[in-house]
Amino acid sequence: MMRIHFTSEDLARTVFAPGPDPMWELLISLHRLQLRDAAALFGPWRRQTARRAPASTRMLTALAPVPGYSMDFLTPALGRSLADQGEALRSTPRQRVRADLAMYSRLNPGRPLPTWCADLARGEAHVLGRLADTALHYADRCLAPYWQHIEAAVNRERAQRATLLAESGWAAVFDTLHPSARWQPPVLELDYATDRDLHLEGRGIILQPSFFCRYRPTSFADPVLPPILVYPIDHELGWADASGTERRALSALIGATRAQLLSAAGDGVATTSELARRVGISPSNASRHLAVLKEAGLLCSHRHRNAVLHTITPAGATLLEGRGIRLT
Repeated sequence: MMRIHFTSEDLARTVFAPGPDPMWELLISLHRLQLRDAAALFGPWRRQTARRAPASTRMLTALAPVPGYSMDFLTPALGRSLADQGEALRSTPRQRVRADLAMYSRLNPGRPLPTWCADLARGEAHVLGRLADTALHYADRCLAPYWQHIEAAVNRERAQRATLLAESGWAAVFDTLHPSARWQPPVLELDYATDRDLHLEGRGIILQPSFFCRYRPTSFADPVLPPILVYPIDHELGWADASGTERRALSALIGATRAQLLSAAGDGVATTSELARRVGISPSNASRHLAVLKEAGLLCSHRHRNAVLHTITPAGATLLEGRGIRLT
């Protein structure tokens, strides 16, 4: 659980990021590659990226393991363009690198660093240069082909949040930022990888929607760095498929609404209300369609407290990924 402590001055300085952050998207996309999760949503991108990713990408994944701490200096706050951030990474101060290496060892016990990190700790410029070149090469091959869609999705989320802020204020924004979010003034609580308190102390915070972020928000581990909250957004199935053939075939097979519900469920465990909200239908209507999907063996459901949780089955995941289902 993360608890973010606000003051009135912090609220006045809290802003939404102007668009996707290239280095945060790069870092978190590396997590998606390593975890191989959310197959329905990221499977097509992952298969395409596996063919494109340069071999040197393992330099980056070594510093950004999952689960575990990813080094803060990989997501420099300076600049909004990838070129600016690449130069900021290339010129990371030695003190920052050493602090992150020490934090890595403390937060990732039992996970050794590569031998070349000794050169990194000594401030060898050529190692930072290789990291920056690798990041730019990876971004060019694995993110650039999809960047227009990534940017559009993040900007759509930003516009929706701006409208909500204008109509209902910060309380509504914070309460709906993530399913786990609870705004108890002056503290915002959210699911997080560790238990921590972040005191903004008048600095405000940047709310950064992220395309590749899944499940729960993330942030810098070092509280001294400029406060930022990177949080996941909703997606559309088939975003990595330029032709949309698989999506159209699925809709023709089971119907457009059920195809949307199945794809939404493919992104993780969700309640009926959450799936209805993602698809844009009423909970009662969603419940009827979900019952059909469950009867067909594409979803499984179980009750937890007062909610019914839905999970996609292997057969449902296979159908979403366009492999077909063999009946026996």
